[in-house]
Amino acid sequence: MNAEELELKRASLSALASLLNLTVLPVIGFIFLLFLYKQTQAQTIGRYYAVLGIKINLAAAIALIIVTGLMLLLGGFYSPWTWVFVISYFVFVHALFILVATWILVRSWTGKKLTTTFL
Repeated sequence: MNAEELELKRASLSALASLLNLTVLPVIGFIFLLFLYKQTQAQTIGRYYAVLGIKINLAAAIALIIVTGLMLLLGGFYSPWTWVFVISYFVFVHALFILVATWILVRSWTGKKLTTTFL
């Protein structure tokens, strides 16, 4: 396996770890993502996607902390509003994070960077 193929593999594994962290393996996926980050070198496509995965997962964690804080401030876990926050968060915010992570995964397979500037 040459260096370019290895970098593409690391890029796709980083994007996959990011998606797994957001869906079925929350902490394990992030630890694996950090492990992949340590294996990459600066200015490579593998490092780009590892950093991108870390950023999106940290943003998702911050959003979850904010929603949890709002739930506690506005009535606690036994308030009827709790379900409004939980369902709204998962339908709108978390689904958006999963959609973006899926887009990043598909884009990593091409070996090219994203064309947007918001991440």
